[in-house]
Amino acid sequence: MLRLAIDENFNNDILRGALRRNPKLNFKRVQDAGLSRADDPTVLAWAAKENRVLFSHDVSTMTKFALARVAAGQRMPGLFEVGRAVPLRVAIDDLLLIAECSRESEWEGQICYLPL
Repeated sequence: MLRLAIDENFNNDILRGALRRNPKLNFKRVQDAGLSRADDPTVLAWAAKENRVLFSHDVSTMTKFALARVAAGQRMPGLFEVGRAVPLRVAIDDLLLIAECSRESEWEGQICYLPL
């Protein structure tokens, strides 16, 4: 199963819904890693070090820093931007599909947007 990083600003209702359907979901929240209020480059560097695909709602800045990492030749295991208007059920379904059906390096260097 894909290793996920959950950004501090991510809607915990999505995470709780996904965990209800798959309690074995392999995730780590940024705040649980001691990175509360860390800037986007720090979060992306941590996700790369941990080899975790990051899920975030921070479309305005996270995307820019992820693109900068890729352009600089730095690892970026993947970023999924989830718009706040995406219905909970759709976000949960897509997150689980990605986590359960992806290979570890499949999203390397990619920035994707939900819904799929």
